[in-house]
Amino acid sequence: MQDQGDAFYFIANYHSLTSLNDGEQLKQNTIDVTLDYLALGLDPDKATFFAQSDVPQVTELAWMLGTLTPVSLMEKGVSYKDKIAAGLSPNIGLFTYPILQAADILIYHSDVVPVGEDQKQNIEICRDLAGKFNRAYDGEFLKIPEEHIVKSVAIVPGTDGRKMSKSYGNTIPIFGEGKPLKKTIMSIQTDSTPLEDPKDPDNDNVFALIKLFADKETQGEIADKYKAGGYGYGHAKKELLTLFKDYFGEALEKRKELEKNLDYVHDVLTEGGKKARERAETVMQPIREATGIMRHF
Repeated sequence: MQDQGDAFYFIANYHSLTSLNDGEQLKQNTIDVTLDYLALGLDPDKATFFAQSDVPQVTELAWMLGTLTPVSLMEKGVSYKDKIAAGLSPNIGLFTYPILQAADILIYHSDVVPVGEDQKQNIEICRDLAGKFNRAYDGEFLKIPEEHIVKSVAIVPGTDGRKMSKSYGNTIPIFGEGKPLKKTIMSIQTDSTPLEDPKDPDNDNVFALIKLFADKETQGEIADKYKAGGYGYGHAKKELLTLFKDYFGEALEKRKELEKNLDYVHDVLTEGGKKARERAETVMQPIREATGIMRHF
């Protein structure tokens, strides 16, 4: 989508504080994510790429939106309920996550927000909050964005079968290599069906991942092996490992080159943050005037 419009992509480091309380780790994660996206094809000459924390207007707007947000609306959050069910500590940041997410979107006067099905509710909350603000202050201060549901995006299963998430500790690192990568893939949970018995590929975590990398013909060939018997989950994991390395091989080499030039990486974030702040300020200034929040500097 960076070729289709004025795209803004950011690293959600404020959001990560809801589950990470290690400053050095967060700094490293920020650089790692920057490297990852640049290596995977994000072009800073086409899109604005920046760290969320480099745009203070985001948290400023989030507070203002929060003053208009009913507690009952946050209590309905499916994502919040899911994370609590998964055992995460219910802190206030996690509870009000959709408000900050709404500010992330609204502060740039976004027209279109590409999301997967699992984020649809949060976009509805965002639209609701923009409308509430506009009605409260009798003006069109915030543009109400349209959702763009990315139908082709799969909910990627993690090594334990749940949705892949760093919060669950079940990820396969895209830029993993060697024995650690092999160990992770070989640890994917499967059932106990004996090697010689037929297996159902559609109910297997390994095959669900294989489908993300293999073309239709290869998928069919591997599915037939499952159904025929004599093909174990260990065989499938080895095929997945090969497919995985082939798919990400070029990006891995690009990432290694970027790691040698971290000054460039920091420059990308610096320039992206500057552009994002400029856009955000044009949105925020009339909002301050409408709410009566005055600056004395």
